Formats: sequence, C-alpha cells, structure tokens
Amino acid sequence: TGAQQSATVANPVSGASPDLLPHFQLEPEDVYIVKNKAVSLACRATPATQIYFKCNGEWVHQSDHITQHSTDRGTGLPVMEVRIEVTRQQVEKIFGLEEYWCQCVAWSSSGTTKSQKAFVRIAYLRKNFEQEPTAREVSIEQGIVLPCRPPEGIPPAEVEWLRNEELVDPALDANVYVTPEHSLVLRQARLADTANYTCVAKNIVARRRSASAAITVYVNGGWSTWTQWSGCSTSCGRGWQKRSRTCTNPTPLNGGAFCEGQNVQKTACTTLCPVDGAWSEWSKWSVCGAECTHWRSRECSEPAPRNGGQECRGPELDTRNCTSELCSHAAGGAEDVALYVGLVAVAVCLVLLLLVGVLVYCRKKGGLDADVADSSILTAGFQPVSIKPSKADNPSLLTIQPDLSTATMTYQGSLCPRQDGPAKLQLPNGHLLSPLGAGRHTLHHSSPAAEGADFVARLSTQSYFRSLPRGTTNMAYGTFNFLGGRLMIPNTGISLLIPPDAIPRGKIYEVYLTLHKQEEVRLPLAGCQTLLSPIVSCGPPGVLLTRPAILAMGHCGVRVGVSCGGCPCPECISAWVPQDVLQLGAEPCTELYYCQLEAQACYVFTEQLGRFALVGESLSMAASKRLKLVLFAPAACPSLEYNIRVYCLSDTQDVLKEVIQLEKQLGGQLIGAPRVLHFKDSYHNLRLSIHDMPSSLWKSKLLASYQEIPFYHIWSGLQPFLHCTFTLERLSPSTCELACKIWVWQVEGDGQSFTVNFNIAKDTRFSDWLVPDSEVGAPALVGPSAFKIPFLIRQKIISSLDPPGTRGADWRTLAQKLNLDSHLSFFASKPSPTAMILNLWEARHFPNGNLSQLAAAVAEVGKQDGALFAVSEAEC
Repeated sequence: TGAQQSATVANPVSGASPDLLPHFQLEPEDVYIVKNKAVSLACRATPATQIYFKCNGEWVHQSDHITQHSTDRGTGLPVMEVRIEVTRQQVEKIFGLEEYWCQCVAWSSSGTTKSQKAFVRIAYLRKNFEQEPTAREVSIEQGIVLPCRPPEGIPPAEVEWLRNEELVDPALDANVYVTPEHSLVLRQARLADTANYTCVAKNIVARRRSASAAITVYVNGGWSTWTQWSGCSTSCGRGWQKRSRTCTNPTPLNGGAFCEGQNVQKTACTTLCPVDGAWSEWSKWSVCGAECTHWRSRECSEPAPRNGGQECRGPELDTRNCTSELCSHAAGGAEDVALYVGLVAVAVCLVLLLLVGVLVYCRKKGGLDADVADSSILTAGFQPVSIKPSKADNPSLLTIQPDLSTATMTYQGSLCPRQDGPAKLQLPNGHLLSPLGAGRHTLHHSSPAAEGADFVARLSTQSYFRSLPRGTTNMAYGTFNFLGGRLMIPNTGISLLIPPDAIPRGKIYEVYLTLHKQEEVRLPLAGCQTLLSPIVSCGPPGVLLTRPAILAMGHCGVRVGVSCGGCPCPECISAWVPQDVLQLGAEPCTELYYCQLEAQACYVFTEQLGRFALVGESLSMAASKRLKLVLFAPAACPSLEYNIRVYCLSDTQDVLKEVIQLEKQLGGQLIGAPRVLHFKDSYHNLRLSIHDMPSSLWKSKLLASYQEIPFYHIWSGLQPFLHCTFTLERLSPSTCELACKIWVWQVEGDGQSFTVNFNIAKDTRFSDWLVPDSEVGAPALVGPSAFKIPFLIRQKIISSLDPPGTRGADWRTLAQKLNLDSHLSFFASKPSPTAMILNLWEARHFPNGNLSQLAAAVAEVGKQDGALFAVSEAEC
C-alpha cells in the first residue's frame, strides 16, 4: 500500500499549477459515533493533485476514499474533495490511546498541506445522576438552591429544569437562574414556587430525568392586631370584657406554624350600679297649729339616688287636720285630745306584744324534728321503700305492689296515725306526700319498662326521630309519672334523674335518653372551642318539667370552673371556661339550664328536655384535656407481621365503651391498663414512638422515627378516638414474647411511657375494670326504687329545712356540709332549695351513695337548733 501511495504521489495530475501550495476549502470536523452508526469525514482542497486521510498516524487505504474532482469557476484551478467513513469498531480497536483522530494531507506540484485534526469519539450518557435534587420545605421569601449533577456522558450533557413538567426559563423569570454547576436557584421563594421540580440531562444519545423534588413554600401564621375591648359583660357590678385577634396576618399556609400565644384576652371590669332613691321614715307629727293642722316630712336619703338612679316618687311633706275639723273647739279640748292619743298608743303596744308571742310559738312548732337530727334513727330510716307484700304482723307498713300485666299500679296499705304531742313535727299534707287511707287506692300508670321494638315504633312516628341515632344500643327509655325515676345508658356514665313531682300529677311521659356519635351531629364550634363531653339527647324535646331534671355525663376537661348559663332553644350547647381565666359571679341563675362542673363529670339541671353537650373554650395555655391512652394487639398472630394499635381517647366512659366494642369485632386483646395524659392547648402535635425492642427477635417496619397526630384532630374533640398502628415483624415464627416500650408525648410537653411485655399466644380477656360497678343494672328505674333516700324521709327533710331556721339550721347549712355552698344562689331561686340539694346528691351518689354520711350531715344541721326534738320509734 505504501508503494502504491508513493507512486501515486509521484505522478501528479496534469494541468495543476506548479507554483501554488494546496489550501483547504473544507476540513474534517470532530464527530461522535452514536450507537453503531458510522460517521463520515470530508475535506476539499485546491489546487490539489492528491488528497489522502491519515488516522492516528496511519494512512487510510486508497480504496476507502471516495474522491470527487471539479474545477473552481473563479480561478479555473482543479478542486479535489475526498470523503471516508469511520466505524465504531475502528475507534474501539485503538486501545490505550486517548482519542481517535483523523486529518487530510493534500499534494500539489509545489508541496503538501495538512488539515486540522478531527477527533472521532463514541457518544454515550450514563443512566444515574451523580446528584439529584431533594424535596424541601422552606419559608416564604427564603432562598432555595436545588443541586443537580447530571450523569457522565460524551458529549457532556446539557441540563434544563422543569417545574410541574413545564420548562423553567431564567430569561422570563428574574427570580430564577441556573448556575454553571447546573443548580437551580430561586432567589426568594414565592407561593407560586410550590411545585415538583425535575432536572433533565440530555445529549445526542439520550435524555435522562432525575427524581422529582417537591418544594413546599409555607407561610407561618401571624397575629392580627387586637380588636377593641368589648363592653363589660354586666351592666351593673363586676364582670369581664375581652378582646381577640386572629391568626390571619398572614394565615398559615402549606403546613406553616400556627400563631403561638392566646387569641383571646379577658380582664375584669366594674360598672357602677344605678341606685334608686328611697324615702326615709316619716318624722313625728308636728304640734297642732292654729289652723287645726299638723304635718310630718321625710327625705329621699335611704339611700340617696346615685349613678343615674331614679328619684323617690311621692310627696315629701304630709299634712292633715288634727281636730277632726272641729277647729272652733280645738283650744278648749286640748286635754281630751291628749287622752285619746295615749289610749291609742297603749292599744298599739298590746297588739304588737301579742303578735311577737304568736311568732315565737310558731317558730318553736316549725323547728326540725329530732328524728332527722338523730343520725342513728335517720340511718335506720334511710331504707328503700319495700316492694314486697306487706306482712300480717305489720299492717302499718306502706307497701307498693305493682301489677306489670296491666296499665295500672295498685298501692295497698296505710300510714300509721301519729301520736306526737304538740312539740312534735307534723308531716305536711302537701302534693308530694298524700297520706293514703286503709283501703285500696289505684294510680293509673303504664308499665315501668317498655319493649324496645314497641318504643322505637312509637318514637318513629315523631318528627324529631330523624335526628336520633338508629337502634337501641346506646338508648334507655321508660314511662314515668309524678313519682319520677332514672334512666341510665350502661357503661357510659350518662344518666337522667327525674325527681318526684317533676312530671305533673295525672300526666304520663315516655322519656328516652340516647347517646349520639360525633359524626351524627354537627356542632357549631368556633375559635378555640372544643368538645369535652358526649352529645346526649333526652326527650321528647320541648317537654317542660315542673322541677329540674338532672342530666349526668362525664367530661375530659382539666381545670374546669363553675358555669351558670343556658340557651333559649331545646338543643342546648352549654358553655365551659377554665376557672383560672373567668370567675362567674354569684348572681342567681334564672335560665332553664344550670350546670355544675366537677373534676370528671358535669350535672345539668334542666326544666326542658333536649340535646346537650359540654363545649369548652380555651382562654389560656393552661387549659388542657384528659386523654386516655389504650393499647390493643391481635389475640392471635398467624403470620410474621404483628400490629400494635395505640388509641388516643377522650377520657370519658362512652368513648372507651365504643373502642372496646370495636376491638372485640377486630379480635384484639388489651395490653395493660390505660394511661391518662393531659393534652395541653399549645398547638403542638402528639407524637408516638416505639423503643427497646429486642433487635434479634423483632424489627419495626416504621420508616420514620415516630408517628404524629395533628393537634387540631385531637383538640376539637369531634373525633373521639384516634389511633396509630406500629407494624412489627418477628424474625422467627417461634417468637411469642414481645417486650418493648411505647412513648407518647406532646411536642414540648410531658409524656407517658408504656412498658409492653406480653405473650402473643395468650388470649387476654377484657378486664373487669372496663365495666364500672356503678353502671351495672337496669337502664330504667321507675318510682321509689330509683332513689336512695326513702320518700317519707325525703319529705321530712324538705319540710324541715326549707323554712329559714334559727342560727342557720336550714338548707344553707346542709349545702355547706355537702360542699355545695357555691350554688346557694341557684338553690335559692327554686321553690324548694332542699329538694334541689337532695336531687343533686341522688344524681352524684346513685347507686353506691353512703346514706350514713348524708344522715350525719343532716344531724349536724339539727344540732344547731336546740328546739329540735326526737321522733319516737313507733312512727312509720
């Protein structure tokens, strides 16, 4: 080949100019081989007699050249163009050299000329990025840098960015630019920059996409300015006023932090009360004047009007004739007039003394009977009225013998006659206790317990039935008359006490008590309000009672205070506030509803049946709710995977009952006793994590270090129970023992630790503590069996303590002994304060109340009045 090339070069083409060196009009350029496609290199020179390619220092064979001759029209000189093809195999054979190159060599009669070197490279682009962008959450106006290092490739890959699959063009957005290292920079994050970002690398071989990186631009909440202080809540005396602000400056977005601090501030205020003027006593009559008249005066000074109060009405001066219009004889009869005045004065004094004596005698007669003061006799008398037939040897025993097969109840028996002397307390013949004769008396009254199907069938015909839950699982119902009774929903802590004479005589009511699920009722919660209790309906709605019934239900609030209030509609949402934030005054409550809050229960006095729930409003960061934390796990584990479910419940019995029923359906078993956690109003979420698990036997399938329940899901109370599941995997099917710890804590708050240690193969029954003893029994109790205090003893206490007693021996002292003196104003607003106290005692202590303690409290009240006497044991 070399000889042929030399011969060819020695015989140049005729006609070539002997005076010119060839120059190149076209030189070979760098090319890339894509896959297995050959590439073409070309060069063109004039004047040239021969052109050959030389690649990596070796001449290319003449047969591999494609030659084309032509003549330059401008100069008439010959033009030669040569083209070769280079394959991938040729390039790959050059092993050990840095690169594969080719160049042209052109000849003329004057000499040779070489072209530039053209490099031939095999193009490629790797699949994996050296660095990909990662998801980030950034605050608004914060700078963002998304790095991207494209895959290795020849030629080097070009990089472009996509935002939600649309090309990012820095030329159109001054807030964006791409660095020489291919990183995407956002100078200031905007809400519009929240998107998925993708880095794209491409060259002549392929186009590669990185994993998308989600950029979330969040906005932390900011407080608005405080509103103006509201007017004082009372128009007279001490009250409160408040101001508020909202977390809207700006509103938190995309998971931004909620504003820290309180959104409501309250302060005490005092408004001067207007005082109306009142007259003082009349002065003495003046001496009879010459015109036969005398006069007297009074002043508007007891008290004098102030703070806008009204002036006294009526005359300030009073005059009258002093001689019975016999003015002409007035002078001569002055001595007779004095005599008449003296006689009248003596008569008035005698009448006053007589009235005082009568009042003292009545007061001694109306004192509290000593059979109430004697604790031993009272305790013996505090036995429920017997429902057994009367014995022959005791005909004076009052018995109640119900006939459940008919619509009537027959009472037979008599009250033994009283043999007390004048100093004994006489039982009043009021409407609450009508003495029965020795004969038979029939009281029309329906069956004390209705069949569920019949009751629901009758209830379904009413318009309000659509708002009640279906089924009778969480419903109690019964038929009641003036004797009253009690409804209870088992295992929920919810009961309704209907006291005696709450239903007018001659009327019979079918009353129901039902528990709603939170998803069935939409509560009008706003701001920081939270649901603290179950939602309970009692009805029929709109029924007015003559005495307040007492609805008892649990709540999960902490640091509660006393609230007196109601609403004008039957479906009432009672208000709750923390005691350390708002102290309500001692004004009497005149609404249809009154609520007494205790540590774990509330008692609603209501004269109108309807729908009730306890809603709290957090006014400071000190408020908190009680959560009950319960662990369940499957009773059997046929596979290697095992789940532990941690429930976060509102600490009320009804929610625990619902979770237990759910877990029984799922085949779960209880792990240990529940724990109580105080969940603070701090806007921080609840976190749960699992620790101290033997790694040689178990492993957790949880990817994160903890699970989290959002604050508002718990604080609203509209989701009564939430749960997290910890999925574990045992490394051997023979592993049956599990020992670990589960931590539950609120961010920046206190936490609880569960030590879990149990046998998977052992079936654990639900413990007895899940069914409190106080809740076991019939859901409906009618008449005397529904009350701990016997009817006759109750009437004695009421008739003795309702009237004001000497040295305070009345219902007020009894309220103080029972720690109910904070409700004196409410009790005083009712016709019988003592009945209200006893009703509340019944609601709080049924069925396990200690009658001895109540008897001792009543006895201490009786000891304060020395005029009380004992009742003989011969009384009924």
